[in-house]
Amino acid sequence: MNPNEKHLTADAVAGSGLLHRRALLGRGLAFAGAVGTGAGFSTGAAAEALTEPDWSLVPGDAMPPYQVPSSFEKSVVRLIDNPRSDPVISHARTPHHLLNGIITPNGLHFNVNHGGVPAIDPSQHKLLVHGLVKRPLVFTVEALLRYPIMSRIHFLECGGNSTPLFSNEPVQGTVQQIHGFASCSDWAGVPLAALLDEAGVDPKARWFVAEGADAPHLTRSVPLSKAFDDAIVALYQNGERLMPGNGYPMRLFLPGWEGNMNIKYLRRIKLTEGPALTYHEAHTYTDPLPDGKSFQFYFIQEVKSFITNPSPGMGLRAPGYVEISGVAYSGTDALRRSWSRPMAAPVGGKPRFKNRRCRKPLLASACPGTGAGGPRCCRAVPGTKPATYSRRAPSSLRCAGRPSLRRPGRNFRAITTMPSPAGRLIPRER
Repeated sequence: MNPNEKHLTADAVAGSGLLHRRALLGRGLAFAGAVGTGAGFSTGAAAEALTEPDWSLVPGDAMPPYQVPSSFEKSVVRLIDNPRSDPVISHARTPHHLLNGIITPNGLHFNVNHGGVPAIDPSQHKLLVHGLVKRPLVFTVEALLRYPIMSRIHFLECGGNSTPLFSNEPVQGTVQQIHGFASCSDWAGVPLAALLDEAGVDPKARWFVAEGADAPHLTRSVPLSKAFDDAIVALYQNGERLMPGNGYPMRLFLPGWEGNMNIKYLRRIKLTEGPALTYHEAHTYTDPLPDGKSFQFYFIQEVKSFITNPSPGMGLRAPGYVEISGVAYSGTDALRRSWSRPMAAPVGGKPRFKNRRCRKPLLASACPGTGAGGPRCCRAVPGTKPATYSRRAPSSLRCAGRPSLRRPGRNFRAITTMPSPAGRLIPRER
């Protein structure tokens, strides 16, 4: 061995028995070269003769008016928990482990609907702006489409996303089952501030109440400052009109705030001096605390990272990738130091990598069906027992006027026994 290459051997470590990055990268490049010339991969000279498959010998199907995914992608679908539309909340989870890129297709965007998906005629739908305004106004969809449209790429996440991680027993589920209530789209619509300016805001107004046109008339109170910050009345999603399950023909979109605040099927905005304390925000979207009190009016949904490939319950798909033999842990106070304290993660005799959030405490809600506050909108994976209480994120505590309960951030890194052909295992994040 060349003495100059000694730092690339497995003996080089970064501390606590972890391989140094240089060692992993060096071995990965060598491994990639070996695999590329091995028997498992065909090169141009050794490739078999090109054949003509059946589909290349006959004309294809007619071009459809609206293109849909190939029939060979029939497994890339949302996970539905109420297919018969029983009179309970319905959920549809995004299959993150089967997607790539930052944009979620409209048909795969997660949904939480309290009373089914209404069939709203856009020509009959109207938006009323009233309350503490100088001129109450009514906007039709056609009228809103005459306003300048702004477009923004934002994630949307349900406040109850990832609650399976707070079950008393570990949940053995895919990333879709655990983190499926988060999606990202290009939202386009009219800035809410433009509509309020036209109506004229009374100086006494501090909040507005948004109401949906579906059967439950889901209603939430929102600080007026958000309306003049970045709130929009969304009409388009990823370049086309909103999907029915995502609020067609219009919805309120509040970037960075909990999904339940983003009222779908928006039909009414009333400016008020204080919060309305409506049924849903007093019952469904209130977190009970151990002392008998409740959190109310928390809004911010901080960014969350989770690994989509490999996903729990799913094997590695690309040849040359390796199993993960352990996990390295680093607290906030050790971010500038080498990763340490490797932990074994055996499941059924085989190592696996368990999804974890990066850097910030997991933004979670009180678990469904527990406490005096009633059920949350998103339930844990069927067959699991939810925890009785979970602490909310620091930003939400500050919004509620409570002191911060920030805990040191946690960071996790996979430890591989052999790097991939690319030199290292790079998990995708959403």
